[in-house]
Amino acid sequence: MSYSTPVHATMRRDELEPHLYSLPDHPDWVPYRTTYYNESWGFCLSDNQRKALVDDEYEVCIDADLSDGYLTYGECVVPGSSGREVLISSHVCHPSLCNDNLAGIAVAVQLAKHLRDVPLRHSYRFVFAPGTIGAITWLARNPEATSRIDHGLVLTCIGDPGGFTYKRSRRGDTLIDRATAYVLERVGEGNSVVDFHPYGYDERQYCSPGFNLAVGCLMRSHHGQFPEYHTSADDLDFVRPDALAGSVDAILRIIEVLEHDDRYRNLSPYGEPMLGRRGLYRSIGGEADAKTNELALLWVLNQADGNQSLLDIAERSGLDFAVVRWAATTLVEHGLLAPQANG
Repeated sequence: MSYSTPVHATMRRDELEPHLYSLPDHPDWVPYRTTYYNESWGFCLSDNQRKALVDDEYEVCIDADLSDGYLTYGECVVPGSSGREVLISSHVCHPSLCNDNLAGIAVAVQLAKHLRDVPLRHSYRFVFAPGTIGAITWLARNPEATSRIDHGLVLTCIGDPGGFTYKRSRRGDTLIDRATAYVLERVGEGNSVVDFHPYGYDERQYCSPGFNLAVGCLMRSHHGQFPEYHTSADDLDFVRPDALAGSVDAILRIIEVLEHDDRYRNLSPYGEPMLGRRGLYRSIGGEADAKTNELALLWVLNQADGNQSLLDIAERSGLDFAVVRWAATTLVEHGLLAPQANG
């Protein structure tokens, strides 16, 4: 059991029994148990192994040492142009588990590699730290950095074949909450959004009242709600390459919204401007993509009053954010739209 205290003794089977942890419902699996904040000791083993312990007496030895040590966390910052930041956080404290640990790390690393090659408005701060105590330590050591964080995601259980689950931030109505819910509606079936609750992963540290950051938690199968959770069955067979790739793709779509959710002002607001003579209407009908693009142009022109953001327009129209963004960029290029200054 992780963080067991040292022990070296001979004891009867009945004395050993309270220190053994197994899963009778899954007799070949080994559970993952910890005793970080309570001095104790134990052994995790399969139920079949446990039943094979038939001797009356055992020598018990855990060669451990509880002494002052150190806490290690890692950071990677991909710089943007605005001075504002997006936090991507993943725990690193039990790397023997693939979905509930390594998958979040792998997805975060892939995101960092991708983002360093594209122009960015926000800086992206990736934090890799032990769960709970690591996030609290990072927050305690970086109070000035928290003032620059506009949005954030905690990544966990992100590599299994289940649908996505997004847990909203404590505030519940922030751009990261809206953007993630919007994207999950469009990346497949079986996805869900749940309200914030003060149990789970490090989102509860970033969302604690003193910080109250706009940080949600993105996972696939909800932690604690799939049989493999915190067992030896959370292995390389449980994590799927296509699920990891799909997670990267979904987060990049969320990032697209965070990067480009601007507001625009229609420069010809009195009636609908003629788009055909500007080359913005197709001359021959029949192509579905062309029709969608034209509809996006009309939606953006109609809604661009300086108050509605591109996400507002995408949500109301039901169109993909990338198409709405294309429409806004195209209308700016043709002198029909202008960015609305902040404030």
